[in-house]
Amino acid sequence: MSGNELQRIEVLAEVLSRRRTEASAAAILGISTRQTRRLIVAYRAGGGASVIHKSRGRASNNRLLEGVREYAVELVRSNYADFGPSLAAEMLLTKHELRVSRETLRKWMMADGLWLSRKQRRSFHQPRLRREAFGELIQIDGSDHRWFESRGDACTLLVFIDDATSRLVHLQFVLSESTDSYLSAVHAYVVAFGCPIAFYSDKHTVFRINRSSAPGSTGMTQFGRALAELNIEIICANSSQAKGRVERVNRTLQDRLVKELRLANISDIDAGNTFLPSFMLAHNERFAVTPIRTEDMHRPLSIPVDKLTDILCHREQHYVGSQLTLTYDRKRIILERNATSEDLGGKYVDVYDFPDGRLEVRSNGLLLPYSIFSKDQRVSHTAIVENKRLGHALALIKAQQDRHFEAKVKTNSEKGRYQKRGRQIYGPDYVPKISAKSAAMAEPTAEKA
Repeated sequence: MSGNELQRIEVLAEVLSRRRTEASAAAILGISTRQTRRLIVAYRAGGGASVIHKSRGRASNNRLLEGVREYAVELVRSNYADFGPSLAAEMLLTKHELRVSRETLRKWMMADGLWLSRKQRRSFHQPRLRREAFGELIQIDGSDHRWFESRGDACTLLVFIDDATSRLVHLQFVLSESTDSYLSAVHAYVVAFGCPIAFYSDKHTVFRINRSSAPGSTGMTQFGRALAELNIEIICANSSQAKGRVERVNRTLQDRLVKELRLANISDIDAGNTFLPSFMLAHNERFAVTPIRTEDMHRPLSIPVDKLTDILCHREQHYVGSQLTLTYDRKRIILERNATSEDLGGKYVDVYDFPDGRLEVRSNGLLLPYSIFSKDQRVSHTAIVENKRLGHALALIKAQQDRHFEAKVKTNSEKGRYQKRGRQIYGPDYVPKISAKSAAMAEPTAEKA
């Protein structure tokens, strides 16, 4: 018997022994007084067995016919083995005119091993041990969030965290998660600490080319090329859980840093970047741990710091035409004629696009002066934009549209080319001014006279 049935027997026994009224029993059992009287009569005649529902142990009146289960499961196994219960039920109805509810089919498929429940599909990620020394592995990621709440626009926080110590080594607010922003962040990081063994990131297009076999592709991004020249390895994680240290600190920063910025009344990127070093110092004192090995695995820079910008930039080779022109980023660049540039027709030159906006053209290390014939700053139609840069791209497009469609309404006087003249004063000494055109028309008349 169930607990509800045992409670009914106990309450009905109290009513028969006159220790409880029928109204009180009805209130306890949650039924009407008439139903309570029926239960009392049945209990007096048949005892506790009368409380048990008469349909218990019997087949449902709405059960499917015998053999329907075997037929449905066989159809699913032979034709829809990789279908889910919902889609498989639809296919059985539309293709085979067999109506089976989704949940009934789900139970049948689970019993025959054709479908796994949500609990059975759960995947478990084994925890990965920390690296042993500081600078051995640096996890990097960008967190797009409303860091300044309603006081400013949403932006992205680039987070660099050491895997061995959970120490924040670099934080930087940027407009979006792009190649230029990461190159700028790496520049500041290697100047402060040196070159780590490897960076650990996700599969964002900044770090990895998904189609390495594409025409003209070298299989390496600009960010990867820059790290290769600095002898730093870039490793892409296969899942978010694999780089869980930086993912967890992102969630912590979205709580703690947002409130710290609110208390400091900071509402823009520049002020936020000024505030971040002091915040990192306090955060590391509280949350950083001691590594297993005490040595620092960072290597010193093998190049002068002033040459670092030539590596951490967007660098490409472009063909120079016979007119000493080349195209880069929707810009037509014209090289100035000199002793060096006159021999570059039909050859390739290096274009250096720096994160701060500077653009240089070089040939064998020599800087070439140039001018830009046309400069298109618009986001081209049907441009491919990564998800993490969508907000920044939309803001740029809106600014372009507002500037492009700003129409100036002309007055009727401006449409008729009316020119305002000074006030005319008429008096006894007034001499009318004769225009040159009127004087020329009057000369032939004077000659005839």
